Amino acid sequence: MAYIEKRTGKNGKVSYRALVRVKGHPMQCATFKKKGAADEWADRVEIAIKDGKHLATVESKRRTLKELIDRYLKDATTTKSRGLREVEQHLTVWKELLGDYALIAVKPDLIRKKWDEIAARETPKGGKKTPATLNRYLASLSVVFSYAYKNLEWIEVNPIEKIKKYQEPRGRVRYLSDDERERLITETKASKNPLLYPAVITAITTGARRNEILKLRWEDINLSEGRAFLEHTKNGERRTLPIVEPALSALRELAAKRGDGKYVFYARRETGEEHPANIMKSWYKALDNAGIKDFRFHDLRHTCASYLAMRKCSLAEIADILGHKTLQMTKRYSHLSDAHKQSVVERVMSQEIFGGEI
Repeated sequence: MAYIEKRTGKNGKVSYRALVRVKGHPMQCATFKKKGAADEWADRVEIAIKDGKHLATVESKRRTLKELIDRYLKDATTTKSRGLREVEQHLTVWKELLGDYALIAVKPDLIRKKWDEIAARETPKGGKKTPATLNRYLASLSVVFSYAYKNLEWIEVNPIEKIKKYQEPRGRVRYLSDDERERLITETKASKNPLLYPAVITAITTGARRNEILKLRWEDINLSEGRAFLEHTKNGERRTLPIVEPALSALRELAAKRGDGKYVFYARRETGEEHPANIMKSWYKALDNAGIKDFRFHDLRHTCASYLAMRKCSLAEIADILGHKTLQMTKRYSHLSDAHKQSVVERVMSQEIFGGEI
């Protein structure tokens, strides 16, 4: 309920004090020179409180973006681990550019202006940031504003929702041809590093990421059932990896020589401390010996997906194997499954629907 108090000061001037009381909320008050202004404010605030918006307006006026970012990072470190380092790097830049602004002042046009400043900054190697990189800067800030809206009720809307992201080029798809695969397998088997071939063949047959493979522990693998369990993936979800031949045989050979190692692919420091092995030096040498150009370890994941697409696996099946949350990332392989689409349409239309008709 709203009340208007008429007040007369020592100098004889009249003012009007508006008070708004809503059960379950702290009283709000403000003073005006005219009664009409007091009535209008009281009505507006009473409606806002009942709609659950007034508290957010008050907090957005008195809280800065720096306070919000610090609060988010404090909570995030206790609940998240993967990907947080990159988000922290992005938020450090946003704090530098917008940290002193009150949340209510951080409007879409201001964010766009500062986003352009980020785009103008050179990368550590002296180049320009890609559209994907700039979009990740915006995504990191959006996560913080979503946190303010959903968890803290410090803002009424997420201003990032009104900003159009950069259009990103279609994701790279580089996979091994049959000839390249044979040459690479030959070189990895000949490598002095006994871990290289098992790691590469596991990557090709499972589509797992490099870190997921190198951080595998023996307790994560069930060789008798032919599967591995990934507890900590990039998207934070638990995933099962089917382990099939020839990766299964390669891992069984490692298991026979495992000793007391905790990790499947491990090395030891001089102190005796165990850590995931670094196979990249051996990897680059194998690529060079095999004469394979423009190829990264992550492209083994693309190789797995491409082979599946070309052998009539659906995009939904590929997404499930790779651990994609949506089909958007998996659509980059859609052109490789055109033959599968053709066979599906032919089976349904030519054989089942119009079979026998001329």
